[in-house]
Amino acid sequence: MPVRPNELVERPSPREGQVDVVSDVLETMRFSTLLFGRVELAAPWAMRVPKKETSSFYVVPRGNMRLRVDGLEAPLLLSAGDVVLVPHGAAHVVDDGSRRTLAARDFIPTEQLRGPLMTPPRLGGDGPVSTLIVGCFKFNAGAHSPLLSAFPPAIHIPAHESQAAPSLAATVQLMAMESSTPGQGSAIVLGRLADILLVQALRLRAATLSAEGAGLRALADPAIGAALGLIHGRLGEAWTVESLAASVGLSRSGFAARFHALVGEPPLQYLAGWRMTKAAQWLRESNDSIPQVAERVGYASEVAFHKAFKRWHGVGPGAYRREHGANRGPTVPSGDNEQSASL
Repeated sequence: MPVRPNELVERPSPREGQVDVVSDVLETMRFSTLLFGRVELAAPWAMRVPKKETSSFYVVPRGNMRLRVDGLEAPLLLSAGDVVLVPHGAAHVVDDGSRRTLAARDFIPTEQLRGPLMTPPRLGGDGPVSTLIVGCFKFNAGAHSPLLSAFPPAIHIPAHESQAAPSLAATVQLMAMESSTPGQGSAIVLGRLADILLVQALRLRAATLSAEGAGLRALADPAIGAALGLIHGRLGEAWTVESLAASVGLSRSGFAARFHALVGEPPLQYLAGWRMTKAAQWLRESNDSIPQVAERVGYASEVAFHKAFKRWHGVGPGAYRREHGANRGPTVPSGDNEQSASL
């Protein structure tokens, strides 16, 4: 007798009241991937990207290159299969690595990197050729999460490391294949793959950050990861440090210190900040009344919610909605791809 599809796979059930924190953060912050495409770069070549609000990412299907990022002492040497993110939009230079110093005339204008996907540009000199897939990602203006803000100036995932994460390695390979032989719909396919690449790269790097780091790596800690899941899943609950600590089986003092060390801020500060971030999202995107939004984020008093929101965002919830809530209605999925932005 054939087995029905719903019997083929047993889905893991999350702990009661918890959610997928990474998905909640990225969805709330409304990240968008902006894919510029694929470029062939023949040595000698160099490009300079100024500091900007968007965050660059690069995939190297072929060749070797050097990346120097403001805030990093040593350059990163990239080779085929590598992925690198510049998460905070720091100024950086990418070049073929053949010259110690670069003159202004050596740099390729970044607008030349953007061309039709079907006919990728070939730039530089007449030396060895490297291939680069270039793009960036951004979050809504004013969006903030300490889980993402603690990343270093650059996140380098060498090919040998991505091979240890089969889903990331497969995404890199698919991006290289799709961009090398583009067809109808390739722009959309590559945009969706870029969304997946970002999530997989952040997930992998979060699991391997040094012990001194903070942010997403907190999710790998059983107790603090569980506490974050409870905060995100039951945001309207009257959480205290004591109740969170008890929920994950730690003492109050031990929990508070561990949470601060791993997340980067105290538990109640994180809770307050995320409540205000979610409140802003719901004011922008839902038709809930202000009292309903206040209740959803744990405020029984609309007056207290108004004061907290204004302290966090600089304006009250009503003024914020009038300014930002013109497109209220059905929720727009995160990861919407855009094909035009400043590199």
